[in-house]
Amino acid sequence: MEKELRESKNELERLNSDLKHFSYAASHDLQAPLRTVMCYTQLLSRQYKGKLDQQADKMIAYTVEGARRMEAMLSGLREYWSFSERERPQPVAIDSNGALAKALDVLVVAIQDSGGAVTHDALPTIMADEVPLVLLFQNLIGNALKYRRVREAPRVHVSAQRTGNLWTFCVNDNGLGIKAEYLETIFAPFKRLHGSEHPGSGIGLAICQKIIERQGGKIWAESEHGEGSTFRFTIPA
Repeated sequence: MEKELRESKNELERLNSDLKHFSYAASHDLQAPLRTVMCYTQLLSRQYKGKLDQQADKMIAYTVEGARRMEAMLSGLREYWSFSERERPQPVAIDSNGALAKALDVLVVAIQDSGGAVTHDALPTIMADEVPLVLLFQNLIGNALKYRRVREAPRVHVSAQRTGNLWTFCVNDNGLGIKAEYLETIFAPFKRLHGSEHPGSGIGLAICQKIIERQGGKIWAESEHGEGSTFRFTIPA
């Protein structure tokens, strides 16, 4: 029985590795023909918009948008598997305040354009990898800015609390919120809840989960639809 379980585990790991390499290769190989599709549909849009009928304009616009979304998905798929394959460096003492500041530097235009504000409590120094931590803050706060309520400026607050041997970080917002039935599935790759209303590849939260798992922690969301969301993640103290 033990031998069979070991063989099954090895086979599962092999299949998972094959799937990773296939997905990465396929997403890379599909990029070139997709660029051709995008190029010529954009040419159609520029040269024939308004020269055919209204229905033709809509069909061309749908084709261009579909190609753009496919390109974003392929790019996200490569990024997702690439992150999974990276060797994790040795954790070092990281000031969470500094990591958050670097994420906010990247998001400065998005914050200004939304009219929003990001505040935070004093955050701890933790043993972690800085670049993934910056990317984690960037994704969670970026989502809060993107999925905001109409005619209400986004407000995001970051805090942390130690319980035993864990730091629990909290990223709270006043945005659209998430329906209860989606709270368990939002971290799956390409799980997008708002369709074409908001741009994106649907890969950000999946990468957030990968980051936290590699740090030895957990991530989850709490939300009431229409009343904002709270994302929590743990990192060993």
